[in-house]
Amino acid sequence: MVKRTKGYRYKSRKLLRKHPRERGMRGLSRLMIEYRLGDRVHIDISPESIETAPHRRYQGKVGTIVEKRGKAYVIEVKVGGKKKYIITTKEHIKPYRAK
Repeated sequence: MVKRTKGYRYKSRKLLRKHPRERGMRGLSRLMIEYRLGDRVHIDISPESIETAPHRRYQGKVGTIVEKRGKAYVIEVKVGGKKKYIITTKEHIKPYRAK
């Protein structure tokens, strides 16, 4: 029997897919937003650019921007009792708006 793979995008077909009306590239308005240090952001993985996408376990999490590295941002996310640092680009984050 062959051992089953558990790769980086394992069990993420439904999580990282787009609905039919949202297909294609996202609008430029999401990329035009300027983020500053201390801003709270919502991690929303965009399936069209996989190279810079964070792991699927961080989909939907809210974090704080702590640093900018080139085109990417370092986001501090609290998972359980630990702080994790995610490095990702603007395509995968959007401003957090509290309800």
